[in-house]
Amino acid sequence: MKISIITVTYNSTTTIEDTIKSVLRQTYNDIEYIIVDGGSTDGTLDIIRKYEVVFSGKLNWISEKDHGIYDAMNKGVRMATGDVVGILNSDDFFTSDTVIERLVKEFDDDVEAIYGDVHFVKNDNLNKCVRYYSGKIFRPWMVKYGFIAPHPSFYIRKSTYQKYGLYSPYYKISADYELIARLCYKYQIKTKYINVDFVTMRMGGASTRNFHNRMLGLKEDIVACRQLDIKTNKYKISLKYLIKIFESIFIRR
Repeated sequence: MKISIITVTYNSTTTIEDTIKSVLRQTYNDIEYIIVDGGSTDGTLDIIRKYEVVFSGKLNWISEKDHGIYDAMNKGVRMATGDVVGILNSDDFFTSDTVIERLVKEFDDDVEAIYGDVHFVKNDNLNKCVRYYSGKIFRPWMVKYGFIAPHPSFYIRKSTYQKYGLYSPYYKISADYELIARLCYKYQIKTKYINVDFVTMRMGGASTRNFHNRMLGLKEDIVACRQLDIKTNKYKISLKYLIKIFESIFIRR
């Protein structure tokens, strides 16, 4: 089974090397690594070129202007030639060297997507968990309360993308929410949870960077549910923030 890992980046010199190295350290060999850069001007491309030879032909990358992070992710999915596709953000890295190996062992023939856990750290202390986001409790009905399986751990068959569509370009913050809600709730694809901490994530992602982004994400979640015929409202969707608080207080490692 060939796994395609996609990293979307833009001016990421301070973090992209950690991301790339964590892909290189994976014990599973049949990996295709795709980097979609948005036209970086800070030296990111120099780092990518530095590691290109190390991948021995398994690294494909492009650098060009895009229409946002989800447009770039869609470019990566279209480029992917693997059986299964996953996203690894440019400021994140795999938590262990065996993540992909363990993932592949669990991909039964009828499974269309696998997901697990991720955890968050502060930029100045990558070894201290400040929030543990587990997909263990996720059920499709929970999307009406704003809760989805952790997107950075969500690995999807390429054929499933081809059948049900890519990330919607309509959303600036919530296209990952809409995608997982669409696949799991509307189309009820066969998924499988595995107890693996996939990714270490630095705090400060697009959806939680500031109050404006949180409010925009909330509005987009509601719109996505309306378009997918999922009955919810702003009060139900807002419950996801209580879940995040619970994770921060009680599920730290």
